[in-house]
Amino acid sequence: MRIGVEEEFHILEVESGLLVPRADAVLRRLPRRTFTTELHQSTVESNSGVHASLAGLYADLSRTRRRLDAAASSLGLAVGAAGTAPLAPAASGHPTAGARYRHMVEEYRQVADEQLICGAQVHVDIPDRDTAVGVMCTVSPWLPVLLALSASSPFWQGADTGYASWRTLLWQRWPTAGPVGCFAGAADYDAAVDDLVRAGVISDPGMIYYDVRPSSHLRTLELRICDACPRAETVVLVAGLFRALVTEALELRVRGAAECDGRHEWLRGASWRAARSGLEGALVDPRTHREAPAADVVRGMLARLRPALETHGDWQTVRDLTEAALARGSAAERMRRMAREEDLLACTDLLITETRGERRHRRLAPVTRRKVPRFVAGRAGSGAPEVMGS
Repeated sequence: MRIGVEEEFHILEVESGLLVPRADAVLRRLPRRTFTTELHQSTVESNSGVHASLAGLYADLSRTRRRLDAAASSLGLAVGAAGTAPLAPAASGHPTAGARYRHMVEEYRQVADEQLICGAQVHVDIPDRDTAVGVMCTVSPWLPVLLALSASSPFWQGADTGYASWRTLLWQRWPTAGPVGCFAGAADYDAAVDDLVRAGVISDPGMIYYDVRPSSHLRTLELRICDACPRAETVVLVAGLFRALVTEALELRVRGAAECDGRHEWLRGASWRAARSGLEGALVDPRTHREAPAADVVRGMLARLRPALETHGDWQTVRDLTEAALARGSAAERMRRMAREEDLLACTDLLITETRGERRHRRLAPVTRRKVPRFVAGRAGSGAPEVMGS
């Protein structure tokens, strides 16, 4: 069962740390087969190759990030993989040209204007759309745990939101974002999507932004709940766990023992809790629907998925990555700690450093450039034969 990843990156000015609309300039230095635009010119997306192993995926993501960093650096820019950029002025949104993006901006107004967020999407091979819809229902209760592992967006427009993933709250303002319901099969799901298009709520099936969905053009199931992750290792961890969830769900389906009860009302609350707490607080345990320490919920999921992880030879890698993530804490907490100790520009430097794959935080320019205030807590005003595309 193969996997692929789409990653979104903020484009940042090194001197100021600010989000800047320079995607077209960066993309002119990159192959469009692997890199593409997003709604706003402050974001670039990369599409990985299709991989059978987590090691192959990690090598691909690392290589792609190096290539993107080199292109940005040649322009005095940098890129950061996080749900939100710490220093993103309200006026930093500049829509990418094109009829589809123009319609989105005109129709959704401030929701689109403030789409200054980045996510990481994981695709997993699936036999057919009927299977994809059934598996989608089965895996949904565990997706908030993957969100907590990826949480990397505590800041919005220079203020601490109090959330580990403020991106989640921004993202859920779209009419089709958030937890998905249950459907009898692909025909039922497609009919629901067609209803939304005919009603004028969305313009096309590509605007279905559920936490998980059957791809509209690939034979995959696509995970969409996660923040972009500064460390490529976190993306690999999430990809390994998601593949294991899909593998387990397929096995349950074969045995006629699929576990979904058709009731997903609680999932929005579970996603909110994961966005609020990340790995540093409590999560909603999918097994009990009760509050439990994040580490206990994550390790419970890991233990449950061991047989599926072993099927793909992923157990040791995913276990090690899980324990490292729990010991290190969420990216949101690392960024918040850096902002407390220094300032938001140092926090941005940390984000850039981790995105580059470097392990030691270092200032990227002389201290004299730093004209942002110290952080104060407050309220937010590859040559692969196949490419995984959105």
